[in-house]
Amino acid sequence: MSATVYLRKGEGRTIKAGGAWVYDNEIDRIDGAYTNGDVVALCDFDGYPMGWGFLNMHSKISFRLLSRKKDAVIDEAFIAQRVRDAWNYRKEVIDTSSCRIIFGEADFLPGIVVDKFSDVLVVESLALGIDQWKMVIVDALKKVLAEDGISIRGVYERSDAKVRQKEGMEPAKGFLGAEFDTKVEIVENGVRYFVDVKDGQKTGFFLDQKNNRAAIHKLCKNKKVLDCFTHTGSFALNAGIAGASSVLGVDASDLAVHQATENAALNGLSDRVTFQCADVFDLLPELERKGELYDVVILDPPAFTKSRASIKQAVKGYREINLRGLKLVKNGGYLCTCTCSHFMDPDLFAKTIREAATGAHKRLRQVEFRTQAADHPILWAADSSYYLKFYIFQVVEER
Repeated sequence: MSATVYLRKGEGRTIKAGGAWVYDNEIDRIDGAYTNGDVVALCDFDGYPMGWGFLNMHSKISFRLLSRKKDAVIDEAFIAQRVRDAWNYRKEVIDTSSCRIIFGEADFLPGIVVDKFSDVLVVESLALGIDQWKMVIVDALKKVLAEDGISIRGVYERSDAKVRQKEGMEPAKGFLGAEFDTKVEIVENGVRYFVDVKDGQKTGFFLDQKNNRAAIHKLCKNKKVLDCFTHTGSFALNAGIAGASSVLGVDASDLAVHQATENAALNGLSDRVTFQCADVFDLLPELERKGELYDVVILDPPAFTKSRASIKQAVKGYREINLRGLKLVKNGGYLCTCTCSHFMDPDLFAKTIREAATGAHKRLRQVEFRTQAADHPILWAADSSYYLKFYIFQVVEER
């Protein structure tokens, strides 16, 4: 017999509005025996059934919704159907040679991410409840992919984020099944990459910018390009493939710069696309002092905030980096700028860019506003699923 969680009267606003979480301070009581990680029923204060999900009272996010149907049966068949639905969606909306197949709450499998890099899967499990089902999910994925003629040669787990500790779990990293070469070659937008699924950031490569990288192609032919926070060189290489005359990619990580340089060679771009290991905040003022100007400047920083508590400091960082970037754009050139923090909501990010433009004495003409690729769907009312905001501006001098 499953336990039942009852909300406090007047609580549960997020889940009632279409979200997927219940916080610990919204729970009135739990009837029945349970172990953290179990599937339990959720009811409003008056007993009205609200669905089924994972319970973990060790976490502030104590309940994660799986289904709103009161008669749902959460078993292997249920999980397998969720997996099939996720794959069928990707086949309709994106190039699936490399893509995110499962995106947590947005695919109604809360707390887990699975990325496909060619014939390799990378799993990131961040919640106790779903962690107990991860091998069921992996096996279901292998089966549904095989039906489309796709054979998975290996699965690697990258559940090494600190957030697992908030769920009462230790970080986990390693092979799920037989060992294999973890340096995987993929092709995206005509660019070849070596993806390090073992030691790269997060799952090894940031798939969410796929369409945004393609969007810069039309801007870069015969242009001088600066790509800041280049990581493994993805925007820089897209600029190079698009015909840029010269590209400089900058990152503070020696490993990232080494991998980016290797990727440039893989694409035959070493003569036009080069990389430098440096702190972007230090380098941009130095480039300004030298009088350097670029046709296209790309700013793809890591999230400067991962909590609401540090949002003010993050705004300062985004304002500074955009001001410095704007000063390096030629009159009539382009700035591509983004944030990957869902705490930087669209209005706040736009306000921050506007303040940077004022400080740099530049006028901005918006070319495009974009967000994350379609394999990272945005589930309305689940705020954490909407995080990437990406602008392309033409930069003109004030006259």
